[in-house]
Amino acid sequence: MHKIMNEYHINKSTMALLPAKNTCYSTIVIEQNRQILVRKTPIQLIKTGCLDGGSTYDGRRKAVAHLTGCMQKPPIPINPGNHLFAFPTHSPSAFECNWIFYNHIKSIKPSVNNNDISVQSILHFKNEQTLLMRESHYILQKQMQRTAICILQFSNQAHEVLRYQEVKVQ
Repeated sequence: MHKIMNEYHINKSTMALLPAKNTCYSTIVIEQNRQILVRKTPIQLIKTGCLDGGSTYDGRRKAVAHLTGCMQKPPIPINPGNHLFAFPTHSPSAFECNWIFYNHIKSIKPSVNNNDISVQSILHFKNEQTLLMRESHYILQKQMQRTAICILQFSNQAHEVLRYQEVKVQ
């Protein structure tokens, strides 16, 4: 029996946030070594994570749109300083939206299981865990690419800030 938590703070061990249809909890958090049941919804946890990372969810979303042009299902740099970037599998306002954390993904493979047609892809995490996904391989790969571009944009911004500080100091 899992303990149900009221709060959860996204951290470097967070691999995925999955919505749950349960009266007692709303999110299944998958970490590297455990699963945690949380009363808050995935989007509530993402928004709190953004605040913990120094910005609002809406601010992060607008920054991603500005820097990458990505308007639909944008990846979110929850805490760029700690390399916490996640992408949604659906519109963030949709109940079925999962949030996947980029740095933990090893590969995404199309499902070849003909017994369960609802499973279209398999996420393979770096720690050898797998997650069966209803989303197509194409959609998940596209979200991975968008997140990679987002990471590059935010790391380039960090380099520019550091370069500016170096120039200013001299």
